[in-house]
Amino acid sequence: MRISLPTLLIQLTTVLFATTLICLSSYAAEPQPIEKLDPNFSVQEPGEEVEWYDLELIGTEGQGWTETKSTYDRLPAKAEGVVRDPVWRLAQHSAGICARFISDSPSISARWVLRSGNLEMNHMPATGVSGLDLYARGDDGWRWVAVGRPSDVTNEVVLISGVPEGFHEYMLYLPLYNGVEKVEIGVVPGKTLGKAPSRETKPVIFYGTSITQGGCASRPGMAHTSIVGRHLDVPVINLGFSGNGKMDPEIGDLLIELDPSVYVIDCCPNMDAQRISERTVPLVKKLREAKPETPILLVENIEYQRGWFQEASRKSYESKNEALRKCFLELQEEGVGGLSYLPCDDMLGDDAEGTVDGVHPTDVGFLRIADAFEPVLRGLVR
Repeated sequence: MRISLPTLLIQLTTVLFATTLICLSSYAAEPQPIEKLDPNFSVQEPGEEVEWYDLELIGTEGQGWTETKSTYDRLPAKAEGVVRDPVWRLAQHSAGICARFISDSPSISARWVLRSGNLEMNHMPATGVSGLDLYARGDDGWRWVAVGRPSDVTNEVVLISGVPEGFHEYMLYLPLYNGVEKVEIGVVPGKTLGKAPSRETKPVIFYGTSITQGGCASRPGMAHTSIVGRHLDVPVINLGFSGNGKMDPEIGDLLIELDPSVYVIDCCPNMDAQRISERTVPLVKKLREAKPETPILLVENIEYQRGWFQEASRKSYESKNEALRKCFLELQEEGVGGLSYLPCDDMLGDDAEGTVDGVHPTDVGFLRIADAFEPVLRGLVR
């Protein structure tokens, strides 16, 4: 039987369309590629319907160095005794570290062991200081789904149950102001837990203060660094050191070992005007010499929220920002390229409602800060 050319084309198109539907259906059922974890490496406690996998099997984002003294440290082991002692201690906090994984489990559980029994602070809740925070990728990006509330040094919780069928990509944030000794993810026996595909984009590095570290977010995912990372869908390395983001030369020596898409320098709240004047130019020149093409973003001090009412508060941040602007202009005049500048104007809003104590943001404050950072970084991230 002879088949006409138009009929043949229609039949071929039908076959190709059907094949495409089969492939799409398969992809929806099990995303490819997925690096499944071997169930032989899981642990199942007697009488429990949960298979536990150590987070080390999945790996993390947000750590610039692999040779760390403890698994979830933010600075390399060689930094001990080189950086100032407070910086080293704060580097043991797991701020900004997260893990991305894929699973088809109808429930996701977690258990984690904290390095300190100080679960909370007098102005920051335990969920932010010591808790976990779980997001899932939806059609419009990352969305929150669960928080792990800590009750002791060792914690075990069902983060979420009744998960819709199929495979889902998750991102789990570790505590902002506590360290973790061990973290495990639990899934229903027989279900898959796998690594999410690696992201191609280089990370954004934030070097700064307690605000950068995440004080006083109600949960880890609400730090502005994490919000920006989700919105831009890029890895983030959080090098915020509470009270100790002071443009230390030793930190500069470590920063040039990394290969980020952008360096964000946000240290003014921990410095006075004189120290800003002394340290900004040398730090920027060190980064520029080592990384000629990497953008550098200098960020002004936030507007202290009593500034509208209290002259001393206003003069404090204004003097710091004047010093930073002078350094920025000096660097430009010397021909140092690839520099950007983020002013503080209304970064926290204009209603004085964005902080816990006039300095440290609430979740509202962090959302506003993220809104200020996002358009600038979107233009710098490659």
